[in-house]
Order: sequence, then structure tokens, then C-alpha cells
Amino acid sequence: MLICSTWTLKAVSKSTLPASYRIALSKFIHQQAGIEFGQDATPRTTFSGLLGRAQRADGFVTFYPEERYQISLSGLQADSAKKIAALALPTTIEFLGTQFEVITREDQKTSYEALYHQHVADQPAPKRQLSLSFVSPTAFSQQRTYLPLPVPTLLFRSWLDRWNHFSTIYLGDKELLTYIEQSVVLSRHRIQTSVFPIHNSTVNGFTGNIRLNILQRSDPLIAQVTNLLANYAQFSGTGIKTRLGMGKTVLTKFERT
Repeated sequence: MLICSTWTLKAVSKSTLPASYRIALSKFIHQQAGIEFGQDATPRTTFSGLLGRAQRADGFVTFYPEERYQISLSGLQADSAKKIAALALPTTIEFLGTQFEVITREDQKTSYEALYHQHVADQPAPKRQLSLSFVSPTAFSQQRTYLPLPVPTLLFRSWLDRWNHFSTIYLGDKELLTYIEQSVVLSRHRIQTSVFPIHNSTVNGFTGNIRLNILQRSDPLIAQVTNLLANYAQFSGTGIKTRLGMGKTVLTKFERT
């Protein structure tokens, strides 16, 4: 089972939080769901932080009552997914001296088997253009540093590693990534650097939109697996520290421009 639950929130009044609030908020939401926090080398959940218009200045983030905000929590294996499905947040969330009213909840549910059949086993005609939006800071760990760029090979390695870790359907490893690297190109992007505060430090990530093209000469099976992993990214997130609020990824509609 896979689930991505999204709550729409409203600040009860103008509210200011420290810029590093995402970690404490993630711990709070995981506690509400009864999910142990920080116990897995490969996180079985992903979290978005508060998404929406906010003002950032001098190490603080200010949220406004006239705006609407969203948080999402995803479960990547059966136990965490069931706990998220059963999670009933209070009508008002009180957090670090602020209050947010819960307005709506939406659940996106599927399974590894369903995704595999939809995008691979049923042999659909794969999409050759994929548009993705990274709505929270995204980065990759590389040789003791952080790389804030949407390199296709790193995107698909991130998604593939999590798929193979949690799914009973093994897709492949280095050889598959080599085929994907030869088949997928980054054709367009509109990204910017975005800083993710962690305690007394920061991680430089990127946010924004990209378009991936799957070359026409590529094998249809590779194109199908590429589509599968891009759809899975909406649950798994991308890159590092996805449990804390980094790497929230949305597959968007391709628009020809």
C-alpha cells in the first residue's frame, strides 16, 4: 500500500515560526500518526512541510490567515501507510505557539503492484515527456557535499533505490540506471536555489519545474519504467531528508510551449 495524505490548513492568526520549524513539525505529525521518527536508514515516510505563500526573513517564516497552506505525509510501506490512513488530526493544530485550522484532507492511494501494472505490465504507450515540480528544497548527497541540481541520473537513482527497498517487485539496479541515463535528457528547467535550515546549519537545495524527455530511440520498456518511477516520486519524494520536509515532488501536466 502507498498513500499520500494532504491537509489544507489556515493560520488562525498571523503566525511566525523559526525557519527550521519543519523538523519539529514533522516530528509532531509523525507522533500524531504513531510512527517512530528517525529510526530507518531508508525513510518509510515523506513529509512536505507547510507549502504556500509565506514571508521569510531573519531566520523566521511568517504565515498569514488569508492564505491557504498544505502539508502532506506519505507512507511507503504497509505499516506506515495504514497509520497515515487512520490518522485523525485535530480540527486545530497547535504547534510552537501557533494555531492552524484544518480545513480539508485528500488521500491519494495506490500500491506498488497497481503502479507496476499501470505503467509496465499492461504495456501502455509510455509518455515521452515528463514534467515535474519540486515544491520543497531538493538536493542529493554526493561525496560528503550536497548537490542542488536536478541531474536525471540522480533523480532516478533516488526513486529506484526506494522502490527496490520497499517493493516486492524488483526493477533492477546499475544496469537499469545506465539504460535510463542513455534514454532520458533534461530538456527544460526553471529552478532556483532554496535553503533548507537544519538546527544551526543549512542545506542548499533547489525548487522549481523541470521537463524530462525520453528519447524516441529508447526501448519502450525503459520508457515505461521511467514513467513508473516518475509517478512513484509523488509518494517517495526525491533526494535527501525527505522525512524532514525536503524533496516534495509533484508530477505535473505536460504543456507544449
